[in-house]
Amino acid sequence: MSVTSGTKRKEGGVGETIRVIIHALIIALVIRTFLFQPFNIPSGSMKATLMIGDYLFVSKYSYGYSHYSLPLSPPLFSGRIPGSLLPQRGDVVVFRLPRDPSIDYIKRVIGLPGDKIQVIDGVVHINGVAVKREPAPAFVDNEEGVRETPVKRWKETLPNGKSFYTLDLVDHGFADNTQVYTVPAGHYFMMGDNRDNSTDSRFPQVGYVPFENIVGKAQIIFFSVYEGERAWEFWRWPFSVRWNRLFTIRR
Repeated sequence: MSVTSGTKRKEGGVGETIRVIIHALIIALVIRTFLFQPFNIPSGSMKATLMIGDYLFVSKYSYGYSHYSLPLSPPLFSGRIPGSLLPQRGDVVVFRLPRDPSIDYIKRVIGLPGDKIQVIDGVVHINGVAVKREPAPAFVDNEEGVRETPVKRWKETLPNGKSFYTLDLVDHGFADNTQVYTVPAGHYFMMGDNRDNSTDSRFPQVGYVPFENIVGKAQIIFFSVYEGERAWEFWRWPFSVRWNRLFTIRR
C-alpha cells in the first residue's frame, strides 16, 4: 500500500513539474509575442547609443502588431493591428530588412511618410531645413584596453525636439552628400547614429522601410558585455559585464 502511494506521489510530482514547465513556456511565448522581445546588438552602426554586446528589450505593442510580431512570422494578415500608434522621429526601432525579412536591423527613425530627406556636408536636412546639431565632447572607445583616436561627436535635435548623439568618423564620408529621398506613404527613413559606419535608408540595401516591417521600439538595456565577450560565460561576468549600462533606457 505504501509503495503504491509513493508511486502515485512520484507520478503526481512529475506531472505537476511538466504542467509548470508548459505554463511557463506559454507565458514566455505570450510575453515575447505581445509585449517584449529580446535583441542583441551585433554591429557598431548605432554606436555609441547602442554598443556591440548590448542586450535590450523591444516593446512589441508600441506601434501595434504585424505578422512580423508572431513567431516565425507567418503571413496570416497584412498591415498592423491595431495600428493607431505611429513611429516618431527619433525613435530607435527594430525592423525586418525589406529585401530580406529574415534579418533584423536596428536604426533611428529620421524621416516620416511624405518627408524629403537629404544629407548635405554631413548635415541631415528634413523638408529642406537642416537638423540642428552642435558639437559634443568627442567619443573615445577604450574598452579593449587600447585608447583609440577620439571620434567627433554631435548632438542633433530633430524638429519634434528629440535630441541624441551621432558619431562622425571621417570628414567628407561616402554618404555625407546624398540625393533627395522622398519617403513614400506608409514607409519610414532610417539612419544609424554612427553615420559613417551604418548601412541604412541612404543605401539601396535597406531603402525605405514599410511600417509593416517594424517589429517594435527599443526600450531598455537589460544586459551588456564588452565586445568580444560571450554573455553566457557567467564566470567572467565580474570583468566582462558593462555594469553601468544595465537597466538604462535608450532614447
